[in-house]
Amino acid sequence: MSAVKRRTLLQALPAATFLPASLWAASQQDSGSPMKASTKVYELRVYQAAPGKLGELLARFRDHTAKLFDRHGIKNVAYWTPVDEPQKSNTLIYILQHPSREAATANWKSFQDDPEWKSVREKSEANGKLVEKVDSTFLTLTDFSPPLR
Repeated sequence: MSAVKRRTLLQALPAATFLPASLWAASQQDSGSPMKASTKVYELRVYQAAPGKLGELLARFRDHTAKLFDRHGIKNVAYWTPVDEPQKSNTLIYILQHPSREAATANWKSFQDDPEWKSVREKSEANGKLVEKVDSTFLTLTDFSPPLR
């Protein structure tokens, strides 16, 4: 079966199919001023797992990766797996939140340099890579969306 590209996935499914309405919400304002612009960014990540490896990838996220993200200032928003084939058997979709695009770059570097992450990754990939492809898209919230919870 041919690999599904992120663009194909995004075109085939309305965003509301896998993103809660609250994700499109306006960011919370620290000062309470509705005119204050936020630098907060969201990162949509779509992983295509290697054949037969989605379960192992989900276990790595469940047991290690999500906790390590928190440690490095990367906020976990939500994780999804598609309901229908062909994506059902090999796709993980998730959203992260970062204080800014610059913070995202620094947070990812810190995460990738973490000795615990390196160890977890090495052990989880002892029998082969878990991921064939990663797509990342940075998003900002619109000014007309309801607030996040």
